[in-house]
Amino acid sequence: MFAAERRQLILEMVRANGAVSLRELARVVQTSEVTVRRDVRALEAEGLLDRRHGGAVLPGGFTRESGFPQKSHLATAEKTAIADLAAGLVEEGEAIVVGAGTTTQELARRLARVPGLTVVTNSLLVAQALAHANRVEVVMTGGTLRGSNYALVGSGAEQSLQGLRVSKAFLSGSGLTAERGLSTSNMLSASVDRALVQAAAEVVVLADHTKLGTDTMFQTVPTDVITRLVTDEPPAHDDRAATELQALADQGVQIAVAGANSPPGGEQGPPARRAAPLPGPRRGQVNGNGLRGMLGEPSSGAERGRVADLRRR
Repeated sequence: MFAAERRQLILEMVRANGAVSLRELARVVQTSEVTVRRDVRALEAEGLLDRRHGGAVLPGGFTRESGFPQKSHLATAEKTAIADLAAGLVEEGEAIVVGAGTTTQELARRLARVPGLTVVTNSLLVAQALAHANRVEVVMTGGTLRGSNYALVGSGAEQSLQGLRVSKAFLSGSGLTAERGLSTSNMLSASVDRALVQAAAEVVVLADHTKLGTDTMFQTVPTDVITRLVTDEPPAHDDRAATELQALADQGVQIAVAGANSPPGGEQGPPARRAAPLPGPRRGQVNGNGLRGMLGEPSSGAERGRVADLRRR
């Protein structure tokens, strides 16, 4: 196993459990405690976890924000799958807002193929991904450049969004819980994200499974405002992520799972079909073995994964 793969697995274990001993980490990644200690030290230097005697824990109770270079190398396959699926939610001729983040940057690369699209964004990376799309109009907010994530923030960004109305907002963040919703570690970024949400009729959150159950300092989108979550299927050992998905579904969030070919345990879910509209919210169904009751939800774009709409009955 390469160092990057080991460290990603170590980070996922700490996020899933809150605290993990070096011995347990060494057992799971199948290497020595000396190597794991070196990996933990490197992850601490990036602000992704804290070292404690004999183990590693989440930093300070609330996760700290890492910079773009670190984020861009975390959960890359998951972010790609999420972006593929989320792009299928965007229709030709729509006007949308896209927030800052490495996952939304992946989404933007796929939106370049949607004709007649208008994208409002505060992210230089999103704008760059769409710069050469001749059938997509890009509208940048004003604001002050925040170098750590290449986003425009501050009063200029917020004021430029006043009076704006679009169909959907696509946002990412540092953490997502059923209790607080989407959150981030930076106050200025959180404020702009809230302004983006105010401009949209629907809010779509893009978050890989490592962010599920993670809480950070500043709330951006309360759970009852989130229309849909696009995520990847949590690993079988990640009970925290599965529990969080169930809790989000219980609160009426529609959950789309990228790359979920079948429920864990070898049981095949029902065939893909369009979810019939119901007059009220529906309860999602998740059990201890993973996601169940998956429904394909066709859209005008090409779907890259199966969709699980988990709503309240």
